[in-house]
Order: sequence, then C-alpha cells, then structure tokens
Amino acid sequence: MSEMSTPPERAVQASAPTLPTTLIKGHGTGNDFLLWADPDGLHDLTQAQVASLTDRHIGIGADGVIRAVPATHAEESLAKAADEAGAIWFMDYRNADGSLAEMCGNGIRVFTAFLRQEGLIDLPDGATIPVATRAGVLQVRREGEDYAVDMGVWTAPGGPEALSEGFDVSVVVHGLSEQRPGLRLELPNPHTVVAVEAPEELDELDLSHPPGVDPAPEHGTNVEFVMPLGEREIEEIDTDGTLLGTRRIGVVRMRVHERGVGETLSCGTGACAAALAVRTWFGSGAPDEWQVLVPGGALRVRMLPEQHVELAGPAELVGQVTLL
Repeated sequence: MSEMSTPPERAVQASAPTLPTTLIKGHGTGNDFLLWADPDGLHDLTQAQVASLTDRHIGIGADGVIRAVPATHAEESLAKAADEAGAIWFMDYRNADGSLAEMCGNGIRVFTAFLRQEGLIDLPDGATIPVATRAGVLQVRREGEDYAVDMGVWTAPGGPEALSEGFDVSVVVHGLSEQRPGLRLELPNPHTVVAVEAPEELDELDLSHPPGVDPAPEHGTNVEFVMPLGEREIEEIDTDGTLLGTRRIGVVRMRVHERGVGETLSCGTGACAAALAVRTWFGSGAPDEWQVLVPGGALRVRMLPEQHVELAGPAELVGQVTLL
C-alpha cells in the first residue's frame, strides 16, 4: 500500500512541469510578455502555471508567456515545415489565462529580440530569419532595433460578401448605447473590427468585460475598436539624408479587448486587422500602408502581394526575473 501514501492532489502537483528559474520581461508597444529558453523541452507549463505567472496581483504579471523551444519539439506537421524552412526555434505562445493562441504579432518581435539577446540567433540589421509558430513559419526582418514580420495570409470568414458589405456580425460593448456592425478577419487569430464615430466614443469604452458578438464565435475573438484619422504624407529619406519623395499612408487609432487576456495596450495581429478593415471600408484607392496608434505606441502595417500583410514595430526587453 506504500504507493498510495501520497495524496492524489500532491501526486498531480509533483508531476506538473518544473518552472524555469529565470524569466525575461519584454514588451512590444506595451503588450508585455514573460519569456524563457527551453532548449531541452522541460518547461512546457500547465494552463494553471501560466495563469499564476501572468497574474498581476499574485504573480509576475504579463499579457502572455513565450517559451523558446527547438522547432523539433513542435507538433509533427509544424516541425516538418520548420525543418524545410530552416526555422530552428518554435515560439510557444500562451495567453494570460494559459490558453493557446495561434500567433502574437507583438510577441514574435519580442521573441526575436529575446533570441538575439540570449545569443541563440545571429540576426544582422536588414537580415531575415524564419520563426516557427502555431500559425506556421513566419519571416521576421530586423530593422535596427525594430522588427518587421510577414504575418502570412489573412482571410475573412464571411467571404467576399462580408468584405463587400463591410461587416458580418453585431457587437455590443459597455460605453456604446447601441450595437455596432463588426467585420471578422483572421490572421489567423480571430478578430472582429468595429468602427467608432468620434474620439470620445473610443476613449469612453469600458473594455473591462468582453464585448458581446452576435453570432458568437466558436473559439472566441479579439475585438478591435477603431477610429480612422484619415491620411498623411510621409517623407522618404535616403541614408545620406537626401529626400527621395513622399508616400501616402492611412492613420487609425485602436483599442482592443484581447481573447484570453482582457484589454491590452497593444495587439499586433489586431493592428493588422484594424488596418485591413479600415482599408476595406475606405474602398478603392485606400493606402496600402497604415500607422496604427495604440495606447502603448505606434505600429506599421503594410499590405503585401497575395493577401499577405506585414507588421512592424519595436521590441523591448526590460528586465530579468528570478523565481523563488
């Protein structure tokens, strides 16, 4: 009977993955993460462990966690795709509640900066590196201390009809007196983009609770509330300071309630969804480049050929955390 002497609760706890001893805290325009390298695949944390780490009151606090693990530890199909693309590292991303997410646009930039700092990759300025994610293998390019990511192919679950109409769901949220139309987009994270009519509406939204979406999405959704700010001309300067010309970009403000997290200061895939939606609403002749202003800073979104979209912005590593 000795094998039964350990209570079931303690047996489950003993079998839980071991927490990493040190973590790095980083953020991309205020969207913050806890990161660690797991070259041997020993720290695949449980949902409860992730939720405990990211809790801002009893844990360290973050919008999500990112584990750097060799791509060979990913599921078989992704590991094969990573090998074919030459991707060494897999970005194992979890939301703050411990749930899995397909991708994180801010997170992949911070992940790449983390790999550089830890000496796990060599990425000169202007060079590109493949990174394995649950959304597939994505290409990340270094732009000084910023990073640009080809986020892959975006889709509209409602198809051409939704894009033509400009919406395919209804959204209600605290702070707006009536429901608003929303447009669903996938990058591949699910997003629902809603336009507001005035800056005051955007500022007064209460995003402490998830907005209601009808019909309700099966796997949840991020919800972006956007205020288009028109267009502006940007000067293009050569490396020697010569003015090369100007280009036209669109500008939009955004707030977001992120699935599995709550309101965040930024959402990279959400910024892409916001730019895509506003560009769709503007119609023919709308810019292919957008500046998306979020509470945590600014992101650049560019439309690429074959329905790809590129996200660019900063990535900052701010400190090291030692767990007791």
